[in-house]
Amino acid sequence: MKLTFLGTSAGKPTKERNVSALALEFDQDNKWYLFDCGEATQHQLLRTRPSVGKLSAIFITHLHGDHIFGLPGLLSSKRLDGALRPLTVYGPEGIRKYLACIIDLSYDYLGYELKIVEFKAGDTFVFDRFSMTVLPLVHSIESFAFYLKENDISNRLDEAKLRADGLEPSPLYGELQKGRSVTFEGRVYAPETYMLEPVIGRKSIIAGDNAEPAVLGSRLDGLDLLVHESTYTQEVYDGLGEKLLHTTARDLGRAAQQGGVKNVIATHISPRYGPHGTHSIEAIRDEIKAQYAGGVFTAEDFDVYALRRGGTVEKL
Repeated sequence: MKLTFLGTSAGKPTKERNVSALALEFDQDNKWYLFDCGEATQHQLLRTRPSVGKLSAIFITHLHGDHIFGLPGLLSSKRLDGALRPLTVYGPEGIRKYLACIIDLSYDYLGYELKIVEFKAGDTFVFDRFSMTVLPLVHSIESFAFYLKENDISNRLDEAKLRADGLEPSPLYGELQKGRSVTFEGRVYAPETYMLEPVIGRKSIIAGDNAEPAVLGSRLDGLDLLVHESTYTQEVYDGLGEKLLHTTARDLGRAAQQGGVKNVIATHISPRYGPHGTHSIEAIRDEIKAQYAGGVFTAEDFDVYALRRGGTVEKL
């Protein structure tokens, strides 16, 4: 499972960071998925491997501009690129009205099937490689997280054992994978004798803006990866005149530690942090680590991470 960060800034772009967008790819798949689509996401894609032509679905966490203003341009350019594969956009109530208005007023002819699905908290969607459940968050408008559970692989045959017992690869293997006994040269081969242990699918959460990471509750238990905003350090947040509904690095670390999360990737980072800001990005990472013993990463634009089976995360 591969994650490419297309935008990691909070609220507005900086010289180093664009606004929110994340590409997700599964192993040996010919399509990919986009989470949020801030302004200029299509520009970011020009510098990465995922292509608009293979984009299967877009998931929008909430309707603030830094998460959706890139949608009109991307949807229009998809047609101009000759990428006419159908596309589904999933988002909160209002996403249909937003897109319909822009497409209508700009007289934009898409030329491909665009399906818009408005979800609510608790909805679950099933895809060929994973299922996704929509979780409510705490923000100034409705905001959501997506809990992704990769399908378990439960039909793996012990081919070495089958060969040792006299059954070479053949269509009979397919029958065993379907749970049916087969007979070859007078010998009966029972599927339960030759099935390997299932490979448990990976679990991850990709969250939108959220002031209280602990609201994710039991969904954090044993989670392989949590991708979550970490807009401020606690000291900076405490000094704000206006308290905005965003997560601090301290609270993110505490929630991840309490939930037993294996890895955290922090994103949606305030422009205050970085080479042109007033604080270093290391301050975010260090504050999470002070509360949390798992793997900690602070995403930069164009970073690519692999979530391996077994729950380890590697920056590629």
